[in-house]
Amino acid sequence: QVQLVESGGGLVQAGGSLRLSCAASGRTFSSYAMGWFRQAPGKEREFVAAIRWSGGNTYYPDSVKGRFTISGDNAKNTVYLQMNSLKPEDTAVYYCAAYLNDGYGFTSTFNRAHFYDYWGQGTQVTVSS
Repeated sequence: QVQLVESGGGLVQAGGSLRLSCAASGRTFSSYAMGWFRQAPGKEREFVAAIRWSGGNTYYPDSVKGRFTISGDNAKNTVYLQMNSLKPEDTAVYYCAAYLNDGYGFTSTFNRAHFYDYWGQGTQVTVSS
């Protein structure tokens, strides 16, 4: 059994920073990429960032580009999300996820939750104004 465990969430004032971590445990697995998504109350799960291990390419939506940075360690299936200049609209539960293989074309599916295979339980991020 694979477990992804997020940590680092919390309450921060607007303009502040947080660093989220996600570590894998349990059965060893090899991932093609890892990503972060978030879900605010009453809203759909939203793509936040992804990193493809081969080449180290990173992907972000416009809403977080320039403020968030994803990084990680492929060998450990560990991924981080550095979040700077946080805004109240960043408030959500943040989930990390593992994308196991490129069968569907990662460059076309990296922002779609359906194509990720393993998920963490989420960590709450609250940004106060």
